Amino acid sequence: MLIVNTETITGREITEVLGLVRGNTIRAKHIGKDIIAGLRTLIGGEIKEYTEMLTEARNESLRRMKDEATKLGADAVINVRFVTSQVLSGAAELLAYGTAVRLK
Repeated sequence: MLIVNTETITGREITEVLGLVRGNTIRAKHIGKDIIAGLRTLIGGEIKEYTEMLTEARNESLRRMKDEATKLGADAVINVRFVTSQVLSGAAELLAYGTAVRLK
């Protein structure tokens, strides 16, 4: 399945728009990694624990969006976007959404 952040797919014709598909997850790190991340904010630099958490969340959100598109019989998802929001201290929701389509 093709997943793109553009409105069209070069060289392919969209024959049917199936509608909005989405996938989301809420992730948090365990207390040990949360404490380490808090300490990193004092000294600066990348907070690798949260980078890892958001990467895992992005991958899971994409998988869930793709599964929803597959159930609709889609060949591709176009115009894909991500939204991230903090739901608790140390916990974030990541939402992936796009338009499921069939291609010629």
